[in-house]
Amino acid sequence: MFEFITDDDSERGQVGIGTLIVFIAMVLVAAIAAGVLINTAGFLQSQAEATGQESTDLVSERIDVTSTVGIVNETDGSSTGDLQEIRVGVAGAAGSNQIDLSSATVQAVGPNGQRNLIFTDTNETGDNGSPLGGVSDIPDGNFAVQNSSGTFVNASEAVLNDDERFTVVFNPETEPFGTGAGDGNYFGEGDTSSLDIVSPSGATTSVELRAPDLFNENGEAVRL
Repeated sequence: MFEFITDDDSERGQVGIGTLIVFIAMVLVAAIAAGVLINTAGFLQSQAEATGQESTDLVSERIDVTSTVGIVNETDGSSTGDLQEIRVGVAGAAGSNQIDLSSATVQAVGPNGQRNLIFTDTNETGDNGSPLGGVSDIPDGNFAVQNSSGTFVNASEAVLNDDERFTVVFNPETEPFGTGAGDGNYFGEGDTSSLDIVSPSGATTSVELRAPDLFNENGEAVRL
């Protein structure tokens, strides 16, 4: 009536339990590995999408420079050999989205050092204590933006699109072009400067400014 378990049966049972334990362990390892792979794939996908968007923005939010002009100083009857305005015409690159110039920066290197310039609003106060009304009012460390009518615009209006072109205006007396407002040392004959115009997305447009060795007459526009 009683069935005795032989040593062979016992060994077979132990082998079966061992195999089951190994199988369960393999299943657990596979599940953990699958979870890690899924999480990694999701992270890589998100990172790829972000990188793709950044690359698209670098192309679609690039600023083109259309002109570089200086206006010769006409504060007196004799030639001063310097400029009263530096004007850089800008437009959105082909196929670009809207570009907010008030959030752009200009990394400028000139005869008097290096400076990162930011947008100044028409409602902000210039160094002379009055609202921005002319180029001489643009404070140190700033640039201003004019529309096609030559009017300074505020931050909400300084947006490049398919229909709008603007002029970025610099005060040639402020650093790094001159030695600082009030010193009377302006960007002038034979001076050079480099500008890196950086859009809000980080797309960079580089331009070199080079003043002629001799200005012919006051008030004239010279190509830089």
